[in-house]
Amino acid sequence: MPALPTRRSSLCLSCAANAAARPRPRPRPRPLLPYVHVARRTAVANPGFKNLSFDRNPISLPGGKFNSIKSFQPARGRQGSPIFGVVRAQLEQLRNEFAEPEFLESLSLTREAFDEEWLSFERSISVWIRTASVELRTLLGDYGRGTKRLQARLRYLFYAQACGGRYTQAELDNQKEVADLRFPSEWYPATREICRTVHLHVGPTNSGKTYQALKRLEEAESGIYLGPLRLLAHEVYTRLNAKGKPCALVTGEEQRLPEGEHKMWSCTVEMAPLNTRMDVAVIDEIQMINHVDRGWAWTQAFLGLQAKEIHLCGEARTVPLIRELCALIGDKVHVHEYERLTPLRVANRSLGGKLDRLEKGDCIVSFSVLGIHALRKEIEKKTGRKCAIVYGSLPPETRAQQARLFNDLDNDYDFLVASDAIGMGLNLSIKRVIFESTWKNNGTKLVPLQISEIKQIAGRAGRYKTAGEAIAQDEAQRSASEAVADPVIGIDDTPQVTSENTAIGYATTLDQIEFSGLKKGMEREAEIITTAGLFPPSLIVERFANYFPPGTPFSYIMLRLHEITNIHPRFHLCALKDQLAIADAVHLIRNLSIQDRIMLCSAPSNMKDPGEKAFLKELALCIAENKSGELLDVPNLPLEILDETPSADRDYLRKLESLHKMLVLYLWLSFRFPNVFTSRKLTNHVTKLVEEKIEHTLGHFSFTERARAGMLKMRKRAIRQSEKSEETDKSLPNVGVVIADDTPRAVRDILSDTRSFSDDTTAPSDDIHEYPTPELEELESNEVEERAEEDAVEEKSGERATKVSPQVDELTKKGPLHIERPDATQPRI
Repeated sequence: MPALPTRRSSLCLSCAANAAARPRPRPRPRPLLPYVHVARRTAVANPGFKNLSFDRNPISLPGGKFNSIKSFQPARGRQGSPIFGVVRAQLEQLRNEFAEPEFLESLSLTREAFDEEWLSFERSISVWIRTASVELRTLLGDYGRGTKRLQARLRYLFYAQACGGRYTQAELDNQKEVADLRFPSEWYPATREICRTVHLHVGPTNSGKTYQALKRLEEAESGIYLGPLRLLAHEVYTRLNAKGKPCALVTGEEQRLPEGEHKMWSCTVEMAPLNTRMDVAVIDEIQMINHVDRGWAWTQAFLGLQAKEIHLCGEARTVPLIRELCALIGDKVHVHEYERLTPLRVANRSLGGKLDRLEKGDCIVSFSVLGIHALRKEIEKKTGRKCAIVYGSLPPETRAQQARLFNDLDNDYDFLVASDAIGMGLNLSIKRVIFESTWKNNGTKLVPLQISEIKQIAGRAGRYKTAGEAIAQDEAQRSASEAVADPVIGIDDTPQVTSENTAIGYATTLDQIEFSGLKKGMEREAEIITTAGLFPPSLIVERFANYFPPGTPFSYIMLRLHEITNIHPRFHLCALKDQLAIADAVHLIRNLSIQDRIMLCSAPSNMKDPGEKAFLKELALCIAENKSGELLDVPNLPLEILDETPSADRDYLRKLESLHKMLVLYLWLSFRFPNVFTSRKLTNHVTKLVEEKIEHTLGHFSFTERARAGMLKMRKRAIRQSEKSEETDKSLPNVGVVIADDTPRAVRDILSDTRSFSDDTTAPSDDIHEYPTPELEELESNEVEERAEEDAVEEKSGERATKVSPQVDELTKKGPLHIERPDATQPRI
């Protein structure tokens, strides 16, 4: 983008006069090579790419296709081009939003100054359009799927222009000094005073590594378990209390404290208490330290826990990184390697889509709650036998009951349908794992499962003994006076294999189209983990924000910090995504401190849902104005849905899901602002009522073979598109935003960011994307039938057929056929 003028100086008149009187120092020459990694996501585009043709990879848009760089024109060029029309429509929406008096006041802009700023911004966007960068083409492709990434990108580009030219060189230097995150181990001086010993338990699934770590935790006087899921934290909490070790359960939206004194905790990894000294700490699934979104939590726990012994459980590919980190902080490290207790193989074939081929002890893995309940109903209809279900957001009591039914060999519950949460260490009596799909919807589109995810889920097959046997062994070792553990789910139990319970585990797929992807994933090895996730602590964010004028959008402050941060090559910055959307949602709410905004940006809320967005604003107002946050007094909470008659209608289910997330958000904030949100008991009660409604509704959902066939067609289309995109990526250079040489540095850093707007992340969590997914919603329309017929003809002839079905022909008689997602919000071009 072209250079942006400096808007104003933050110095007072006296300091500005003195600064003007002094001779300005000559700028220091830039070093040829950086001495640390800079958290920039893409390289500056090659200036010589303007003659590049993109004929090999046209962009599909609602109004046509873009085949060449010549199709891109600035604002006063070809205004009829489809790409210009799309970007122009998004710019108009943003202009209307930014032109509001309240927003202009927050940016300290008059209407005249804004008009001038916006004109310059539009010229810069025209230059960006003419570059035809890979980033822009990607954003336009996502726009066709109904996402708002293009609008978000344009929003932050304007923030960069409006705010990026305001700073003096001294302020820029101060910002860079605060953004120096090369030494995260120094953030925890109290922990560095402790001589810690790290035990790294590595091995494949079903190897007993977690069991060994938990046995050491049980022997300690004080300790903590940290896991990636609420489900795992709850199981360890139950296990420790049953063994006579009073334990507290602490997750983001739930806290259960035992009566009297306790020295044991079971938490999700984000809730790790860093200021408490203890004897033993167990951090599960340590390979997630590399996760693009949540990796910072594992890094924070590993570097900050004040425990004499740290037991890390996970995959062997984490060993080099953990050794380096231990050498960095001076901790002793011992690596314990484990072998799988039972063989694991890929079956000879898939089930061919036939549910009547299921065998006793089979587990089908689905990636949405809607799919889980749908499959259960279809299995029971086809086989005449009962099927249990297990997934993360299922209430603990119901989940325990379902697991008990499946593990008991003496009842009629022969099958299990579960979410991918079973891949995180749960021990169920599974003979064969069957993937409904090797692709997963991440909330925006279908993406393939990673190799590590495939192996973790498949590794649940062939458990060498049932959870009931594990509990029986614990009972034999425990005196009669001790409490009996809840016989549900064990976690990598005792590694004792005998000829009687040794079994071979098998993995396969439900449909043949997915089978080759499973075989390839099982044959390959996951890449060695080389970096640990990092995120700036709240104190650094607060100090960094103090260098910006009041009213500066907090999303811009976070993005600015994210982009100029200096980090060591051993770490990577975790992506910004939800934090930016929340920051923009509460931008106009006054009297919120920086700490309040930091806390709100971490809240579990979906800003794509207008109802959740409005509810979050009301909660933020309660915090800002320090007024009553009683649950029944907060507006925009649709409790009336509980009075409606339950139905299998999709809209009814969406309303229940949205209400459930609002209640979880209220609970989450009630632990951070207990003096404002005081209705925790009432909220827990209402949450249980909503969960019962959701379970009742899902249990009555009707799932047909036609719908499953439509889902299969959608996955086949995603596989073909993935193969085509891989070929295209190899033939095209990765060009980013063209940035003029004289553009201010503060603007350059923002323009270079793309990863903060990526939706291609699938953070393992209990209930993220488990409820109705877009592909299931799309199956309601007749357009899926038309797509399936077109795909069938395309497979036979190799090209799109001109002959269509009678249903499609009837649609085309009514006018041009335009296929949209049901939730698409973009204008038709």
